[in-house]
Amino acid sequence: MVITLGIIAITVLVSWAAFSNQKLLSSLILWPPAIQRNYQFHRLISYGLIHADFNHLLFNMITLFFFGRVMEGFFVHFVGWLGYLGFYLGAIVCSVLPGYFRNRHNPHYRTLGASGAVSAVLFAFILLQPWSMLFVFFLPLPAIVYAVIYIGYSLWQDHHGKDNINHSAHLWGAAYGVVVVYLIKPDVLQHFLRQLMKPGFSLS
Repeated sequence: MVITLGIIAITVLVSWAAFSNQKLLSSLILWPPAIQRNYQFHRLISYGLIHADFNHLLFNMITLFFFGRVMEGFFVHFVGWLGYLGFYLGAIVCSVLPGYFRNRHNPHYRTLGASGAVSAVLFAFILLQPWSMLFVFFLPLPAIVYAVIYIGYSLWQDHHGKDNINHSAHLWGAAYGVVVVYLIKPDVLQHFLRQLMKPGFSLS
C-alpha cells in the first residue's frame, strides 16, 4: 500500500501546513473565480490536499488507510500503481466537477477536502465486499447497509441541508468509484449481485 501511504503523507503534510497558513490555504482551495478568471486549474486537484480542521483530516485519512490498502491491491493487479494513482486523482476532480459547474458564477462558493476521493475508494470497496463489517462511530454495520444510509443522507443534505458540507462531492465520488471499478472489471457487477444474495459478515 505504498501509494495509499504516500497520498496520506502528502495530504497530512499539506493540510497541516495550511492550518496555520491562510495564504497557502487560499491558493489551494477550490474557488470558482480563480479558475474562471485566472485559469488556476490546479485548484481542481489541490483542494483535495487541504482540510477544514484536524477532525476533518483525521476522518478522511483513517478511512483512506483502511480501504485504500484493499483497493490499491485491486488497481495494481489490473492497471498498475499509476492506474491507482490516476484513479484517486481522477476522483478528486470528478467528484467536485458537478458542484463546480453548478457554482461557477458564485464567488461565495469554496470547497476543500479529500472526502469525494475517499468516497470513491470506499464505494469501490463496497462493490467488491458488500457484506464486510464497517465500524461507524464504533458501531458495526454491514458495508452495503452503510452505503444505502450514506447515499440517502447525502442526497437529502445536498438538497435540503445547510451544514456547510459538500455532499454533492460525496455522491459523485461514490458514483465515480463504482463506475471505474466496473469499467476495469465488468464482471464485478455480477460478483456484487451474487454477494448480495449470500449475506455474510466479515471484518474489513
